[in-house]
Parts: sequence; C-alpha cells; structure tokens
Amino acid sequence: MQIDKRAEGFPYRMHLMSLRSAEFWKKTGIFWALVILVIIMALSQPAFLTQQNLINILKQASITGILAVGMTLVLLSGGIDLSVGSVLAVACMAAAFMTTADRGYPVIVAFIAGLSVGALFGIINGVGIAYIGFAPFIMTLATLSAARGLALVSTNNKPIFNLTREFVAVSNSQFLGLPSLIYYFAATALIAYILTRFTVFGKWIYAVGGNENAAKFSGINVKRVKVIIYGIAGALSGLTGVLMASRITSGNPTVGEAYELDAIAACVIGGISMSGGSGSIIGTVLGVLILGVISNGFDILGISSNYQRIMKGIVILLAVYIDIRARSAKKTI
Repeated sequence: MQIDKRAEGFPYRMHLMSLRSAEFWKKTGIFWALVILVIIMALSQPAFLTQQNLINILKQASITGILAVGMTLVLLSGGIDLSVGSVLAVACMAAAFMTTADRGYPVIVAFIAGLSVGALFGIINGVGIAYIGFAPFIMTLATLSAARGLALVSTNNKPIFNLTREFVAVSNSQFLGLPSLIYYFAATALIAYILTRFTVFGKWIYAVGGNENAAKFSGINVKRVKVIIYGIAGALSGLTGVLMASRITSGNPTVGEAYELDAIAACVIGGISMSGGSGSIIGTVLGVLILGVISNGFDILGISSNYQRIMKGIVILLAVYIDIRARSAKKTI
C-alpha cells in the first residue's frame, strides 16, 4: 500500500515542481533574457559594450521608462492608457510655451505646467472610467485623439523654439558623468517601487486589479483609487513632456507618437499582466532596458527600424504567452 500511495503522489509532486519551476522562470526569466540579449549584442558588435554606448542606452530608454512606470500602475489596476503619448505632446507644448526666451519663466514653472496638464488629462481619464463607466480602452483612445488635436491646434501645428538655456539644461546636463535623464527615470522608478511595495495604496492597486468586486467588499474605494492611478500616470506623461521639450530644445506637437505602444510593450515584456493584479516595477524597468538594448543594438548593426518593430512584436507575444501559461498552471492546482 505504501508503494501505491507514493505512486499516486508522484504525479502531483512532479506537477508542483513544474509549477515552481514556471514561477521561478516567470520571476527571473526577464533578467536572464536581458543578460542573454546583451551577450548576443556584444558578440555581434564589440562597440556595444563601451561605456558611452551603455550610457546612451540608459539615456534613450529614460523617456519610455518614465511613461512605462505610469503605465505599470494602470495595468496593475486592470486598466490601460492609450493616451500617454498624446498627453506627453500637450505637456511638451505647455512647458515650451512657458520657457521661451521672450517670456523667460523659471524652470519650475515649466515643470508645474507640464505636470498639471498631464495630471488633468489623467484625472479626466480616471473619472470617465470610474464614475461614468467608459471602458479604459475607449476612454483613453478618445483622450489620445483629443490631446493630440489640442497639441496641434494650440500652436497651429508649428513647433515652439528659442527656449531658455536653463530649461534646455534640464535634460541635456550631466551629473557624475551620467545624463540627467537617467536620474529622472531612476527616481521615478524608485518612488513607484516604494509606492507599490510598501504602502497601503500599493496594496489597493493590486487588489483592484486582482479582483475588483472583492476589493469593493473589503472596503476599498475602487473608483477613487482608479482616478488617482490615472492621475499619477497622466502626471508622469506630463513629466516626460517637460523632459522631452528640454531634450529636443523645442515644443513639437507631433512628439510622442506611438510612445504608448512602447510603454505597454515594456510593461508586458517585464511581466506585468494585461489582466491586472500581477507584476512589479522591477520587471518594467528590465522590460524598458530590453527594448533599449534591442533598439540600440539594431542601430549599431545597421538593421532597419522596421525589423526592430518585428522583433518587438515577437518579444511581446512571447511575454504574453508565458503569462498565459503561468496563469493556466495556477488554475490547475
């Protein structure tokens, strides 16, 4: 009888081992994927591993990274925000308008303008979704169109030039040998990590994304949480708009097009579940770096940007497939 019981328990134990293995690779696989990708790029082109090029990767990834941090909060709550690129453009125009040489407002005014514009659009998204009942996809798609139109109409489709030196230095200066953009990204990611990992509000985000009805029954004000989440995502879009205006030394109403796709891609690659309630800021940061390595590596190798899009699509599908398999494995227990 003992042999029979062991035989009966063996398949179950094997299933548990398989599940633990799947969980391990889901949690650490993104890191090893980044390591393998860096090794491949380094072997393909030795110039890839130079200090300057690695710094360039971090700098180029910073704008997308800040957007992706905001997108992470939205996805964790079970939503989606397609408007971040267009909101970025409006904030870019607002910041540039405030810091032209003839106006000469202090840099802090540009930050206040950009963050305020971004937060306002985010709150509008949140109210439309939480209180009116629009689906996140529809609401943010409408905001995407409206915000882009506002950016174009506000300046008659013309860029704003002649920004002050102080404002241009915001994104184009360095500290301890690293571009300032990297510090903005690092600070944003760190604050978001602390928010999601160690605060009550962070637990609410996961609860809302995991099971909205259960969150309501547990006493969480789900509607208010959603408005705050979208407001934060909008504010981070506003921040990227300010940094972008400083980086390109102008306010361009067409800037940020399709950035929402890169932000979503970074999150999905980093293990953020599209159904909500699962993932971490660390994963998003690694996803941002993977996209940065792919883009930079392909540029160094002289490969067309069209192939970069194909590669991104393949990586996204693979990441979603892994998430689906992991969730299916959990349901079988």
